[in-house]
Formats: sequence, C-alpha cells, structure tokens
Amino acid sequence: MNDNDWMVERFEEHRGHLRAVAYRMLGSLSEADDAVQEAWLRLSRADTSDVENLGGWLTTVVARVCLNVLRTRTTRREDPLDAHFPDPVISLEDSVNPEDEALLADSVGLALLVVLETLPPAERLAFVMHVIFAMPFDEIAPVVGRSATATRQLASRARRRVQGAAPPPDRDLVRQREVVDAFFAAARGGDFEALVAVLHPDAVLRADGGERPGVSFVVQGAEAVAGRALMFSAPSRVLQPALVNGAAGVVVTVKGRPVAVMAFTVVDGKVVAIDSLTDSERLSRLDLQVPGGEV
Repeated sequence: MNDNDWMVERFEEHRGHLRAVAYRMLGSLSEADDAVQEAWLRLSRADTSDVENLGGWLTTVVARVCLNVLRTRTTRREDPLDAHFPDPVISLEDSVNPEDEALLADSVGLALLVVLETLPPAERLAFVMHVIFAMPFDEIAPVVGRSATATRQLASRARRRVQGAAPPPDRDLVRQREVVDAFFAAARGGDFEALVAVLHPDAVLRADGGERPGVSFVVQGAEAVAGRALMFSAPSRVLQPALVNGAAGVVVTVKGRPVAVMAFTVVDGKVVAIDSLTDSERLSRLDLQVPGGEV
C-alpha cells in the first residue's frame, strides 16, 4: 500500500463522522459533502506526520470550513416569520441506509436543526461541537477565535435558546407514529377538536415553500395549527409514512409526485412542532422513494 492509498483509507475511516459534523453545522447535505471534500483536499496537501489524532485534526478542519460557510451566507434566518427547513434525511420506517445511520446517530431532529439555523455562526459551532460531539472548549476556542471561557459562554447561550425552542422528543417510534396518525385522521375527518387534542397548546407549524411569496410561514398555538391543518387536508394528498431525521413523518404526494415532506416532534404524546418542506425545487433534489410515484 503506497502513502496515498494509506491516506485515503485513513480518511475514509472518519468520513461518516465528518459528514455528520458538517450536516449539523450547515443543515445542508450538499454543503456538508463539500465541506468534507475540502477537508480531504487540505489533508492531501498537508504534512500530518506529527498529527497524533487525525480524527480530531480533520474534525477541526471541517469545523473551520463550516464556520466560514456560515459567515459568508448572505442572511442569517433569525426572522421568526422566515421558516427555513434544513435538508431532511428521509428513509422508510423499516430501512435506514448506512450513510444515513451515521448522520442520525445522535438523533438530531428537524426541530433542533431549525433552531440551529437561527443561531449566530460562532454559537452554532460551539453548541454543535461541544453539546453534540463533546469536543472540549479549549479545542473549540481556536476555531471561533475566542478564549475557552468565552467559548463556554457561547455554548451556554446556544443551549438556552435550543432548550426553550426544541425540547427532546419522545424516543418511542411506535408511539410517535400513533400520534402522527391521529393527527392526520383528525385532519382528514375535519375534526377540529380532535386536532387540538393531539397538539401541545404551544405547538408550532413551520412551512418552508422556498422563495415563492406567501408560501413560507410560521404559526403557533394549537388552534392556529389545527386551522392550518384543516386547510391542507385535501383527499387528493396521499401520505407515505417515513422517518424524517429518525422521527415519525410523512412524504405527501399528489398524483404520485412528492409535494411536501413533513417532520413531527412529539413530546409526552403531543405534537409540539411540525416542520414542512414544500419547496418544489428542493424536493426535486431529494431522494424520495415513493412507491408507485415519481422521484
């Protein structure tokens, strides 16, 4: 085995972890792949003979690349009326491919990723790297250009914002699916009271329809969410159960074509958040395997 083959083999050992880091940092599968590729390019050009922990070195490189991407984005989506749906990881409920398993290893749901989208870049990095991946603050500090104490404060601010907006979901997938099924049964039946009953009083519905005016919105409160659900319960919409970032969700189709991906956050048997992607351009880029439909 020559040096290049050895380097490739070592890099591939860490690829899944690096992609998971980049996905949580960026909320974009394509940008995550680009960040991992950039890490490989930097590795191939660097002298790493004195690097004792290659995984840690690569993780730091990916974190720096992601931070630069976040800082150069033209807008930070902090407006509560500007719903943005990160790229979902979608699989059938009885089958998760190995690449997706690495992305979902920490059960990072869509509701959490939506909240991470609102954090300033340095806060997001500190939270992701410390809270999710347990990187020490003294290793994160050089990446964000702060002291270890200041980096700890960044992570603490981010944690408070996340805890208030993205509570940990129920772990029982069977129970999640029962709640989601009850939601759609009530919507299809036009049963407003049953819809309200399955929703948490402060439930939030976020819809990302892309750049088209009027199709992205956020509504909060059980009655407001229930009202929206009744508006979009047309019988022509077919629901394909799926796992969306490891939680119960659905792919919605009309005449076999995907028109929405919906992710549900269920806490204590109640729906606390629904995140819906209806952006046709982004849906067309997802690998949505719908039986009998178009991809």
